[in-house]
Amino acid sequence: MKHLLLSLLFATASVAATIPETAKVGQFFAGCQAYSFNKYNVFEAMDKTAECGGKTIEFYPGQKFDDKAKWDHKATPEMIAQVKKHLEAKGLTAVAYGVVRLGQDDAENRKIFEFCKTMGIGVVVTEPDVTALDKIEALVKEFDIKMAIHNHPKRPLDRAYMFWDPNYVLGLVKDRDPRMGACADVGHWVRSGLNPVDCIKILKGRIFDSHMKDLNEFGDVKAHDLPFGTGKSDIPAILAEYTAQGYPGPLHCEYEYHWETSVPEITECLTFVRNWKPAAK
Repeated sequence: MKHLLLSLLFATASVAATIPETAKVGQFFAGCQAYSFNKYNVFEAMDKTAECGGKTIEFYPGQKFDDKAKWDHKATPEMIAQVKKHLEAKGLTAVAYGVVRLGQDDAENRKIFEFCKTMGIGVVVTEPDVTALDKIEALVKEFDIKMAIHNHPKRPLDRAYMFWDPNYVLGLVKDRDPRMGACADVGHWVRSGLNPVDCIKILKGRIFDSHMKDLNEFGDVKAHDLPFGTGKSDIPAILAEYTAQGYPGPLHCEYEYHWETSVPEITECLTFVRNWKPAAK
């Protein structure tokens, strides 16, 4: 219990210390996973995140930078400078990067952490090689950057895939550095037939990022996104649980539907977050 409390206090203080208050949407640090705009380049993704009312952004590896280059941890200093300038112009804070692979390749792992340090990004989102967690933990300590294990849906034909299970993820990190935790993809839990609030409770104190989705069906891997508050994920209950845990975000809307016309719907999602308030006691 004491270890869990310390982890929660460390995580909350660390998040608050690295993300400016100006990056809040209502009560939460919130914005978009850039994958929501994967039909566009990274500059357009930043433009659209700001247009939707987001204040934070999570980059993902492989988005187009321009017609010749991709945006990832192999970006040149000139590319990084351009992206930083655009972030500032749009009033955005880059807070996470993923989903990226961390594994046994020491040079690749280090390049990812160095990139995040240069960008001022505090969370590496990953589905790691679990045999490499000792190496990853050493980098977490060296760079003071959190590692967050992401979850995709349960795979009935691949029983080796276990990141969908919050108890499994907790088992991987609970005895490690408190900066090693989870990226809670609530939509993928819904697709797996899991109640997101129950999962968030299991991972209390170890959630450093959350991919927010409100889906039209529960327990269906083909379920699609809807504006927050209109689907089966129970976004109000999720926000209430995050508030109860003292988790201020980041929350990243990851909208994987109506890819080229999603701005109005994502705007609805972030407006929901902005206007949400906990129920009066």
